[in-house]
Amino acid sequence: MWWGGRGQSFNIAPQKEEPEMGSVQGSGMPEPRSHQLGSCLASGCLPGEQTLAWAPGVRKGLEPELPGTLICTNLRVTFQPCGWQRSQETPLSSEYDFALVNIGRLEAVSGLARVQLHRPGSLLKFIPEEILIHGRDFRLLRVGFEAGGLEPQAFQVTTAIVQARAQSSRAQQYTGIILSKAGQTSGSRKPPIPLLETSEDWETERKKQGASAWRVSLVNERFDVATSLPRYFWVPNRTLDSEVRRAFGHFHQGRGPRLSWHHPGGSDLLRCGGFYTASDPNKEDVRAVESLLQAGHSDVALVDTMDELPSLADVRLAHLRLRALCLPDSSVAEDKWLSALEGTRWLDYIRACLRKASDISVLVTSRVRSVVLQERGDRDFNGLLSSLVQLLSAPEARTLLGFQSLVQREWVAAGHPFLTRLGGTGASEKAPVFLLFLDCVWQLLQQFPAEFEFSEFFLLALHDSVRVPDTLTFLRDTPWERGKQSGQFNSYTQVYTPGYSQPPAGDSINPQLSVWDWDLRYSHEQILQFRNPGYDPEYCPDSWLPRQQPSFMVTGPPSSVWLFSRGALTPMNQLCPWRDSPSMLAVSSRWLPRPAISSESLADQEWGLPSYWGACPLPSGLLLPGYLGPQIRFWRRCYLRGRPEVQTGLSAPTISGLQDELSHLQELLRKWTPRISPEDHSKKRHPSTILKPVEIALMGREEGGL
Repeated sequence: MWWGGRGQSFNIAPQKEEPEMGSVQGSGMPEPRSHQLGSCLASGCLPGEQTLAWAPGVRKGLEPELPGTLICTNLRVTFQPCGWQRSQETPLSSEYDFALVNIGRLEAVSGLARVQLHRPGSLLKFIPEEILIHGRDFRLLRVGFEAGGLEPQAFQVTTAIVQARAQSSRAQQYTGIILSKAGQTSGSRKPPIPLLETSEDWETERKKQGASAWRVSLVNERFDVATSLPRYFWVPNRTLDSEVRRAFGHFHQGRGPRLSWHHPGGSDLLRCGGFYTASDPNKEDVRAVESLLQAGHSDVALVDTMDELPSLADVRLAHLRLRALCLPDSSVAEDKWLSALEGTRWLDYIRACLRKASDISVLVTSRVRSVVLQERGDRDFNGLLSSLVQLLSAPEARTLLGFQSLVQREWVAAGHPFLTRLGGTGASEKAPVFLLFLDCVWQLLQQFPAEFEFSEFFLLALHDSVRVPDTLTFLRDTPWERGKQSGQFNSYTQVYTPGYSQPPAGDSINPQLSVWDWDLRYSHEQILQFRNPGYDPEYCPDSWLPRQQPSFMVTGPPSSVWLFSRGALTPMNQLCPWRDSPSMLAVSSRWLPRPAISSESLADQEWGLPSYWGACPLPSGLLLPGYLGPQIRFWRRCYLRGRPEVQTGLSAPTISGLQDELSHLQELLRKWTPRISPEDHSKKRHPSTILKPVEIALMGREEGGL
């Protein structure tokens, strides 16, 4: 390693063990003799973890600034505050740790000089006084070093972070955490929610939904139908597994129609890939495909999932623009910031997803029918829409356990390519569709705060968990890859699927542990904040409106087949593209006749309800969100975490914080109360009249934010 004074170049090369570094007894982690880190570092180390460098410093951007030590290991970068004790039961800290794979950008600062360090060959022309670590999850770690950055440790830790980040790989991260955590328990650890890795899990979930006309199919138990599908899924009772196997072969990547959710009123929500039109099915295969799509219903609605939704490239570009805009050093002027936000199109895509999910919810809820979501790959927006539809239509999906089960079923088990979409295998197919979904859920939480058992803090935890490689939940693209990585399917032989690559090899990991084991990263006090204190399962947002007594679920006309596109239903002559004339979903979308977009919502067309927002009596349990103009908001607490000054004035996510907020409002109310004239005291005042000044003050504070 080359050293020099200010203005000289430093070549970032692999580090050698420094002579002043000792070893913590029994931990395998070096301990600096000149600056004791204490027993808390040793007790919090992970199996196979080694300290590469450390430096005393001060974490900036907080009030007050926090003194401590910046530590770089071969697994993570962590800032350890003075006097902070890491718990052995929580080996990862959600607040102080940055996984190496989560580091999006590293900057070194000295005076007016600032340089970005991307690779081991980067040149550092000064000893840094401060470094900034920008997380891919929008977090920012800003650390200033002691003595103006002139101590050698400042340079050591900076170069170590660059080296460790370059050498890290997703396939090998945090293997020791899982084994260590599993070793702390006796016997098999029961997962917090069913992971849907056994047929018993699927059967239990089927019974919970009341889907009596469906059964658990074992046809893909050895992944010989499709490696991107789960081992088990639901098919109609009357359909044989041999027919399922033949029918699935006529869909893209073998992802044929299967049940996502059964509505208590009788409708079924299905999902499938695009038709494989190059195949040549016989009459029996066509009948099997039609039987799966109809699912025992006479009324079938095929939904062109990607119609009016952004492409994967659109989502990738919008998220990149959003990240660039939210950086603390963004070059966008403050008076043009909101225009730049609209220019990212991120909020537009949220609006499009919510509108389409609302329309599909009406399709499922208004009539007894089979609603089929059809996307070519069936692994991205089908999962997003299916999840949103269930959140809008099923109150149980809005509970904490219900939502986790929903994500496990519609995203993890259904084969959403997390690793590919989050950039783990290259940028060409990167598109954070799951993060777009979480923002959509946050929008629902803002519009219906009493309808959700989980809080914004839980959504933030789930948002950040996709960047923390401590389990295989978000580290693989398919259930087959997760099972192969964990050793669960070592006795199985891989079945070739066209266009599908081999998963990376790795060590065995306990398959019982998943991202839902929150105590890996969060303390008991933090996990308590996952629950929404304002949740009321009996609350109905439109309870003040007179409800219509007749049931909204009506049977459709016999043998009716519809295509739902552009917010309208268009009749179709047939379901499959292999009959006399091709199905509309099998033809390129630019050749399809498009009906004019109706000025009425689908709820208006189906039920004859008033078109203006907030005035329609809805079926029990159904939520229809607003998606126009300011009804779609910007998730400041997530995206502007690197700018602490912007967080001022946001509602607190904890009960204690809400109590402080309430105390502030009560104090504000007391200040306004003496201004009431004596004659007003003799009159009966409505509470809303007294609280009006408080509302004005709150509106002013909201308008002052972003």
